[in-house]
Amino acid sequence: MTEITTNRPSRLTSGFDIPRPPGLTWYVQAQQPVGYEISLTRGLLNPANPALAKAVGADNRDGVRALVVVDKVVDDLYGTALRSYFTAWQADATWLVMPGDEETKALEQVVEVTRAMTEMGILRRTERVVVVGGGVLMDVVGMAASLYRRGAPYVRVPTTLVGQVDAGVGVKTGVNHGTHKNRLGTYFAPEVTLIDPEFLRTVPHRHIANGLAEIIKMALIKDADLFHLLEETVAQISSDTLADCGADMREVVSRAIAGMLDELEPNLWESVLERSVDYGHTFSPSLELRADPPLLHGEAVAVDMAVCVALATGRQYLSPADAGRALALIAAAGLPLTHPVFTAELLQIGLADAVKHRDGLQRLPLTDGIGSCVFVNDVTPAELARALEFVHAYADRTDGSAP
Repeated sequence: MTEITTNRPSRLTSGFDIPRPPGLTWYVQAQQPVGYEISLTRGLLNPANPALAKAVGADNRDGVRALVVVDKVVDDLYGTALRSYFTAWQADATWLVMPGDEETKALEQVVEVTRAMTEMGILRRTERVVVVGGGVLMDVVGMAASLYRRGAPYVRVPTTLVGQVDAGVGVKTGVNHGTHKNRLGTYFAPEVTLIDPEFLRTVPHRHIANGLAEIIKMALIKDADLFHLLEETVAQISSDTLADCGADMREVVSRAIAGMLDELEPNLWESVLERSVDYGHTFSPSLELRADPPLLHGEAVAVDMAVCVALATGRQYLSPADAGRALALIAAAGLPLTHPVFTAELLQIGLADAVKHRDGLQRLPLTDGIGSCVFVNDVTPAELARALEFVHAYADRTDGSAP
């Protein structure tokens, strides 16, 4: 028998159907699994601690490379220890030192990180970007990692309190654009976030208060026990006590992180726009960058929360006594209750922008008693004006207008 071969591909029996005329329509449905680890560890830069080496794949492996992006201030403080750690684990690190302040949180920073990735020739799946710094730099590097070849693995090492309890916990990345906070961004999870409280020992008091705003947020809308603990301990909270991580401070930080994750995990991609963790983030994004000099993120959130406390009190969701406790805690944390840029007119502008962000509704989270949350969609300009007057009156009585 003679066999005849050709270059024509054989016709295979397909295992799928195609749409039939008169219309051709395909519907695609897929799910993207997301898994990442958040780990609290001590002595992260001690070569005896394998956590960071494991995160970059350097444990028991030779020739592992990583791009390490470090906040300039952090590099001044910890650069020697960081480099010694990577040397001890025989990891080939390429170093990029960048500013991590809000004024530089722009698309140009993202491009700079991707340029470093290209120059290094980073492999797409097996080599990692490590970001060591605060929330601003983590947002920038996370966005760069999400864009580079449509996704490169990265590791977060937050060194500020707001980074450890907020920015380092979720999956959002972003940069500012124009006068808008985080207007450009993506959702992109790290492989791991490594939290070492020891970094907080060198964080200035103002930046400790900045992070406390996010912890107070979680207490007000989700965790009454955390609120009580903060009332008892806020006077003792400092860079050193947080770094020492005693029982009370460990519980404060752990409850804040656990509460945040409990809210985020079912809704990582924000398909549901009623988000209790948006508390304090309705008016502040539009107004934060308008302040001159600029407010820290947590400071703007604090003023936003004070307005929301007043709104909740006006609607009788919060008793006057509990409103006083909430405002007193914010002030005791070293945070402002008012700021000249937060006028009634600009609050309306902020709310209008939030409505666009929340798909046409206010979806404004308010405390429904301390530790609980309710969403409203009918706040009026007159209510905003009264709320602002309420906060100013309280601040005038207590001299709590600024840290």
